[in-house]
Amino acid sequence: MAIPILKSAVACADFSRTVEPYLYQLSDLPQQLYQSATSLQALKELYLNTNPLVSAFVFSLAIAPIFLIISEINKNYSQVDRAWSLLPSVYNLHYVAYGHAKGLPTQRLNSLAIISVIWSARLTFNYWRKGGYQVGSEDYRWEVLRKYINPPLFFIFNVTFISLAQSVLLFTATMPTYILLLSAPIIAADSADMVFSQLMLGAIFLAFTADQQQWDFQNAKKSYQSTAKVPPATQFSARDLDRGFLTKGLWSFSRHPNFLAEQSIWVTLYLWSCYLTHTYYNWTGVGAVAYLILFQASTWFTELLTERKYPDYKIYQKRVGMFVPNPFTGGIGDMNDETGKKEK
Repeated sequence: MAIPILKSAVACADFSRTVEPYLYQLSDLPQQLYQSATSLQALKELYLNTNPLVSAFVFSLAIAPIFLIISEINKNYSQVDRAWSLLPSVYNLHYVAYGHAKGLPTQRLNSLAIISVIWSARLTFNYWRKGGYQVGSEDYRWEVLRKYINPPLFFIFNVTFISLAQSVLLFTATMPTYILLLSAPIIAADSADMVFSQLMLGAIFLAFTADQQQWDFQNAKKSYQSTAKVPPATQFSARDLDRGFLTKGLWSFSRHPNFLAEQSIWVTLYLWSCYLTHTYYNWTGVGAVAYLILFQASTWFTELLTERKYPDYKIYQKRVGMFVPNPFTGGIGDMNDETGKKEK
């Protein structure tokens, strides 16, 4: 059996029963893939006879060298970035397809598949309109890091983190879906699934709104910088645009509301798996924690660069929480007031 036969919800979260018995497939799968490569039927049988968590993990490892080779050839290290909005949905849809192929109840998984596709569509669209898929486009933070890390060390960094760790991270973020798959024959879909689905959709909408507000601000700023005139029909003043960063809308409550929403999506998926298995925590939390750590680190680095570029950003940091609104600062207030300027 490629997946365990379980009789209780709690057992679905038992690593020793749901993962350990299938770890041997990690070493067998490459040879089996080679032997089955010329037969579509053999590949289908191999897919069904391989634990879906194992096959997803192997896929995350297999694509890492592709990211590495392309990035080193082009000296462009945003290859994983280009796939970021797609890979989690690939993994989630993989679990859904496996459930269908095995004849398992898939109502809960189907809902997650729809949510995942919506998530991918939003993030892919936003990355596209910012020019992320243009030839030569690269996250500016990699360029900054290359100035401080010599080429041999940066190559090691690329091998271990940029290409490998990030690829595996996107797999781990979707590991709770494996638990949703295992629980399908045991726990029927109910109203709680609707609650978790709506929470995830709400977070996606929050991220979309935050991205749109940022997009409107950046376009207004670009127009203002090229014409020296505040664009008509804009909510932003000349002072807002001169400041250089957005402090209105959702951005008056959180310095990174889009990141808050993004993290909430995958934490909610993890909590969904905990609810289904009647556990306060389970092993798939590793993925959610890793995702949170990555966002903490990358946001810290982003803000380090931002506060060097914009003098008023430190005032903004004092008044507004990084992710969660800070109730002890009194809010954003008027960033244009004289009191704020004295805080610098």
